Amino acid sequence: MTNNGRYAGAMSFDASVSAERTSSYPTIASRARTPRLGVTVVAGLVDAIVRGDLPPGSSLPPEAVLCEQFGVSRTVIRESVKRLEEKGLVTVAQGRGTQVLNADSWNMVDATVLSALVANDATLGTLDDLSVVRASLEGVIARDAAGRRTPDGLERLREALVRMRDTIEDEPRFNAADVIFHATVGELTQNRLAVNLVTTLFGQARESARFNLPSQLDVTLHEHERVFAAIEAGDPDAAEQTMRAHILDAWERRRPPSPRH
Repeated sequence: MTNNGRYAGAMSFDASVSAERTSSYPTIASRARTPRLGVTVVAGLVDAIVRGDLPPGSSLPPEAVLCEQFGVSRTVIRESVKRLEEKGLVTVAQGRGTQVLNADSWNMVDATVLSALVANDATLGTLDDLSVVRASLEGVIARDAAGRRTPDGLERLREALVRMRDTIEDEPRFNAADVIFHATVGELTQNRLAVNLVTTLFGQARESARFNLPSQLDVTLHEHERVFAAIEAGDPDAAEQTMRAHILDAWERRRPPSPRH
């Protein structure tokens, strides 16, 4: 009886300490558990940092707290913190715990970080910046494509334009043909780094509901036709200028009313 009472008291004490310890830190875990526990933990922590729940200079909650909030083991938490460190969001300092770094250190082209930035940006500043960077990169790609065009590549671009014309009354299908057109332009260049970066940037933009608003498809089609004409003519300057203008103008047509950052 004495031992049982002692154990019960110890368990009660441990539970109260655990509850008190957890309540002193922001609640980070808000997602349903999935088999890919590490991915879920990393995404949750990245969101918390980007939102400012864990501001620069602050420390991550202790492992025990994170284990309880996410319902995972210490091993999963430690691996997740390593992923955060690789993304430039935190640094592990001996004796000071895991500290959150300033945004200047973040790897903003990392898919998880970029997704959180887009999702948590009230001013749409991240999407604005994405469009500027994407316009510059795709301009370079179109310029290179104009100098490396091939009969087969030009034919595939024509086919993408035909798909766009045929689906101009069906925006989802039109957008799919739009993606094929840009991907085909990318296949005509040897600048694989630029193509890879554009794929990452555009992929994150397309996943945002604020990016996928109705647009003027006839204007978009005309812009693609101008890009194609410049590439077909082998005019690098015109290809770069028309592609850059298309990306920026297309975003301005889609951009919801929002304060500029």
